[in-house]
Formats: sequence, structure tokens, C-alpha cells
Amino acid sequence: MAKAEDIGLDLVEVAPHAQPPVCRIMDYGKFKYEQSKKAQEARKRQTIIQVKEIKMRPRTDVHDLDVKKRRIRQFIGEGNKVKVTVRFRGRENAHPELGYALLKRIVEEMSEIAVSENVPVKQGPLMHTILAPKKD
Repeated sequence: MAKAEDIGLDLVEVAPHAQPPVCRIMDYGKFKYEQSKKAQEARKRQTIIQVKEIKMRPRTDVHDLDVKKRRIRQFIGEGNKVKVTVRFRGRENAHPELGYALLKRIVEEMSEIAVSENVPVKQGPLMHTILAPKKD
């Protein structure tokens, strides 16, 4: 401690659980600054996964479906999850099998780039499933 004081630096305990404990003479303020910079850099490199949503109807036409699938591919390519929602209106509610077939078809067509996190779920007038990017 006297040696560190003579130099004008701090005595920092680096490994307290080692036998004997390891200490180092350094500028503690500079050490804390470097640690905070490393933590900030790690936060910057973190990827935030968002859940994007694609909405459609059970009677969505082929071309419109192709456009929706292209958007799903784009979102999955960016690393985001995609919630695919089918909205039922009026008499469409009596035929949930149409929405189920549509979602199943989309999941099968996206199977090379994405996996379905759950089976299609119907909640009121909506049926949805979530697609997540495949892990390499």
C-alpha cells in the first residue's frame, strides 16, 4: 500500500478468492472508465429482436399472398420474428379451417428460413402463429 501511495496510484484487489489474494497497482478511476467503455460497447453490439406482424384474411388472393410472403422473408432475413395473423370477419368465422390451412401453407413455404414457434391459435376473430429465424 505504501508503494502504491508513493507512485500516486491505487492498490486494487483483482482476484479476492485466489490463495493468496491477487492485488495490482493501477489507477482505479481509469480502470473503472475502461470497464464502463467495454460495457457500453457490448450493449451497442447487442441485437434487439423485434416481432413484426403480417395481417391477412382467409380469402387473400395469390398475388397478395406472394407479396406478404416476400415481406416475411425480408423480416426473417433481418433477424426479426414475424407474427402472421389471419383476421376473420362475418361468416368467415364459421370456417376456421381456411385460416388454419393458410397459416400451415405459409409455415411450410417458409420452412427453409424459419420455424414456427407454436401451432396456429384462434383467439376470437383472429388466428395467428409466430415464425422465428432458423438457427444455423
